[in-house]
Amino acid sequence: MDQQTGIQIDPRRGQPIYKQIYEELSSRIRRGAYPVGYRLPTTRQLARELSTHRNTVSRAFEELEACGLVYARVGRGTFVAEQPRIALSGRTSEAPELPWAALLSQTVSAEPLGRLDRLLHAVQRQDVINLTTMYPSADLLPVRQLRRCVDHVLRRYGVDALGFAPRYGLPRLRELIAGMLREARIPVTADEVLITTGSQQALDLVARALVNPGDTMLVDEYTYTGALTAFAAAGARLVGVPADAEGPDMEALRRLARPSVKGFYLMPNGGNPTGLTVSVQRRKELIAWSRESGTPLIEDDYGADLELDDCPQPVPLRGLDPEVLYVGTFSKRLTPALRVGFLVCPAGLRRRLGALKHSMDLGTSLLMQHVVAEFIERGYMKSHLRRVVAAYRQRRDALEAGLGEHLPAQATWERPRRGGFLWLVLPDRFDSEELFEEAQRQGVLISPATLHSAGQPLQCALRLTFCGEQPARLREGARRLAAAIAVLRARHSLAAAPSLEGV
Repeated sequence: MDQQTGIQIDPRRGQPIYKQIYEELSSRIRRGAYPVGYRLPTTRQLARELSTHRNTVSRAFEELEACGLVYARVGRGTFVAEQPRIALSGRTSEAPELPWAALLSQTVSAEPLGRLDRLLHAVQRQDVINLTTMYPSADLLPVRQLRRCVDHVLRRYGVDALGFAPRYGLPRLRELIAGMLREARIPVTADEVLITTGSQQALDLVARALVNPGDTMLVDEYTYTGALTAFAAAGARLVGVPADAEGPDMEALRRLARPSVKGFYLMPNGGNPTGLTVSVQRRKELIAWSRESGTPLIEDDYGADLELDDCPQPVPLRGLDPEVLYVGTFSKRLTPALRVGFLVCPAGLRRRLGALKHSMDLGTSLLMQHVVAEFIERGYMKSHLRRVVAAYRQRRDALEAGLGEHLPAQATWERPRRGGFLWLVLPDRFDSEELFEEAQRQGVLISPATLHSAGQPLQCALRLTFCGEQPARLREGARRLAAAIAVLRARHSLAAAPSLEGV
């Protein structure tokens, strides 16, 4: 017989459900309502009792275990742990740990951060095929060219390259970036470019500058995980915007526009993870909506220069309106180890963001900025991109061939024309996290829709990258994914079969 806990949860409380479950259980344990050794209900039982998802209960149990309130035994269950006792003299036989759970800020409890931490656990198999990495494999990294650039920078600038960088970044690099952007039909000057420690810092800067706790940040229905974590850590309430074949739903945006909305983050040139490219007409409508509603547009052009087919991209949003915040990076084009990105700022934000960034890191690595500038000036960037794009095109074709050969006919995806991934949608009703777990057991890593969703995913979907694996391994990865899907289908069919008990 299932245990009944009597726990009450209220979705209207403004607090995550898992947090409510955690607080109720931890309160009972601390006051002794559950004795040491007491076995808690299983996550499945408690999820059924509370009419919530099993993963929600699992998160609450993970919090309890992290605080030392419970311990889990595989195959047996989760039990109440013995709590440290404080002696009457005020001393303890062993010094107690500080109450970190009570000291932590709301930032570290942001739901997207916990979601990411939950899914990025250790991989058990040694031969795992990685369809999650978004940067080039080792054979595509320009090691020799970078070594030449580093050597030249150190010979030419010596100790001057080893100090702190100017507040807005190395002028030489800012000029080069501005030139690259003008070639991409974005009319900017070097003064408008702020160098950041990767595009992730650019997003963090925007979040810190615009968001007060409780403010709303609009994002695509499925979007970049790093943006979700950056905005959530700033205290933003994330709201997903649905899309059609042209781009974000304008009617939805008009309904959502209000003073508490501090921005709309989007990737119009091949969204991560869906690959959707926003049409020219929809871009114009987005600009008009932004101006009318007073809502900033934050454009992330992470995949710039990674065009896999001869399909010219529409003019970036920043090329249509100087009030758009434009985020760029060299991580996808070159290597993430450099940690060099940039942010093109509207005039009204430039000084504020520059001061805020300086308070965070005192400047992005001056040495790495010199190296990137040297890499561009020598012409290495263009030759490197030609090589990378050709390899990505071959790998895309290999992954698509493997998926077409092994996956069920109902599985769908759009052919990627930019970047290094595709968005796979399955007709099955099972949870994409469940598929993530089974795929790992089969030896292939995938990114479930859960990681990319502002809310609860509405479909079983996966992001599959082809940047970091060779063509033969990509085809094998597709086969392993198909095996994982087959296992889950069999499991769900068995669970749905009518019981013969009592017959």
